Amino acid sequence: MDAFFIDTKFYHLKMTKLSSEQLLNISQQFGTPLYVYNAEQITAQYKKLTTAFAETDTKFFYACKALTNINILKHIKSIGCNVDCSAINEVKLALMAGFEPANILYTSNGIHFSEIEEAQSLGVNINIDSLSNLEKFGEKYGHSYPVGIRLRPNIMAGGNLKISTGHDKSKFGIPADQLDQVLELVNKYQLFIQNLHIHTGSDIKDVAIFVKGIEVLFDIIPHFKELSSIDLGGGFKVPYKKGDAETDIPLLAQKVKEAFDNHPNPNGKHLQVWFEPGKFLVSEAGYLIAEVNVIKETTATTFVGLNTGFNHLIRPMFYDAYHQIDNISNPNGYVKEYSIVGNICETDTFAWDRPMAEIREGDLLVFYNAGAYGFEMSSNFNSRLKPAEVMVKEGKTTLIRKKDTLEDLIRNQVI
Repeated sequence: MDAFFIDTKFYHLKMTKLSSEQLLNISQQFGTPLYVYNAEQITAQYKKLTTAFAETDTKFFYACKALTNINILKHIKSIGCNVDCSAINEVKLALMAGFEPANILYTSNGIHFSEIEEAQSLGVNINIDSLSNLEKFGEKYGHSYPVGIRLRPNIMAGGNLKISTGHDKSKFGIPADQLDQVLELVNKYQLFIQNLHIHTGSDIKDVAIFVKGIEVLFDIIPHFKELSSIDLGGGFKVPYKKGDAETDIPLLAQKVKEAFDNHPNPNGKHLQVWFEPGKFLVSEAGYLIAEVNVIKETTATTFVGLNTGFNHLIRPMFYDAYHQIDNISNPNGYVKEYSIVGNICETDTFAWDRPMAEIREGDLLVFYNAGAYGFEMSSNFNSRLKPAEVMVKEGKTTLIRKKDTLEDLIRNQVI
């Protein structure tokens, strides 16, 4: 079993990844395709954050759009993390998982105002991302309910344009250059602005991007006298393959502390820093196991057809994302190049000409870093069934979602 130790003055943690033998045993018990999540790895990732930011007043909200299985949410709550929601049903799932409303953050994005009204009725923290909904909120609630504003800082960042959210052509947030219009609404309705939020994108490895976002906020903070927090979003990069960079969390914590030490709030009020890690917490904890259906030799390549496809893991097709794939049935086999493909009636290629230990029909392959936006973005395309999910925690493997059945495909159809 792979393992490493993190030694700091705050804690001593042994973090383990699931071994090939464990994954094989789990797949024999539950079948394939199968999603497997390691709870201990989620805990370890969270402790990385809390340890690094121990000297800063920081609050972390798990961006649950990455993975919303209620058992994962319950584990997130059990380790002391809060939760960030992008839709009202995520808020309801968080409440079902036991989160207190004060520990739930709801950041709206182009939604009907009725959804914001529902979030307000549930008592959660709210961020608003448009002038239109900010005005509606002011008309209805005035100063009676604290609210946050999501600003677009006009900063290009992230590993892919599709996951960059802070640039000047992004739909997210109110452009920072519309601050005068924001202030006009705040003054007109005496809005109680408690939080300023920015989020520049995902897969951000350069700590300077977060610092640049802070600098944008420092110019805006003096306009909001009741501000109690600033939200720097998430987007921490995790490594998907050997040699990949990852966000230097201790350096980020240091730079955030330095920035606030050098820029005290002119309003004299202490500001708490919020972050919204999603992928960072659950990506490396997740594995997708699939079986080899067929080997197809061609003059161009050797195709390996699996019993899964982009209906279960769309990231490689959607984002050109890389996932390490290993043959756990024959790990010491002679290395050859294979093109790994799915069983969907569309082009669903996971990897082209990837060097791997010899693959045979019936072998089991594992996709690593499959915890974030794997099952969460899955579908029933081609009327294929969604896979089961299991969680490994304290040495025990538990089924946390059943595999779909044919009845699930027609459940809501009206015949």
